[in-house]
Amino acid sequence: MPAPVPSSVIPSRAPAPAPTSSGNLSPDGFDSAQRMAVRIRNIGCGSVSTGSGFAIDANTLVTNRHVVADSSALQLSTYDGRDVGATAASTAGLADLAIVRTAEPLPAAPELADADPAPGDAVTVVGYPLGQRLTITTGAVLGATTDPLNVNLGEVLVTDAPVEPGSSGSAVLDTDGRVVGVVYAKDAEGHSFVVPVSTLRAMLDDESAFTDAPTCT
Repeated sequence: MPAPVPSSVIPSRAPAPAPTSSGNLSPDGFDSAQRMAVRIRNIGCGSVSTGSGFAIDANTLVTNRHVVADSSALQLSTYDGRDVGATAASTAGLADLAIVRTAEPLPAAPELADADPAPGDAVTVVGYPLGQRLTITTGAVLGATTDPLNVNLGEVLVTDAPVEPGSSGSAVLDTDGRVVGVVYAKDAEGHSFVVPVSTLRAMLDDESAFTDAPTCT
């Protein structure tokens, strides 16, 4: 996950209701929000890093560009510990986003929201902080800002949902379980930075927005 950024870029907090469960429990007791999350290990040339991702269809997941870049191999695992093979990875040039194609089907895919969330909207983050167990955190959208890391074109969202290294690529969900953004960074104050779903939709609608992910040398 990118380095912290100054807290001066953080808008003031707006009050928010608590998010509700996305429901749709499977026989093993996991709901659809948990089943769509994927843990990613980037095996580089002499290094290993971790991140998160989420399915958008049976054989495609979304994550961050910096999660999959400079790898010699990507290792994927689902909520139930099942390993999934990665067949290809592509990264976006205008946003910290990437897509990974999988050899085996992914357990579940959430719906993408039609619009970005508003300040005060409740959100839930589902991912694998520190590369460890599947974790769900909650918070609220604080507002929008220009990207302090200069890796995304246009505005990004700021939330107070707790994230950690390894949370990069996690889905940010609204109270209906729809994806409203993708976590890509945090700051020293504990705020999380999110690529909004409007940017994600624009990238997914434009095949030319993605190129083969760079590998390590």
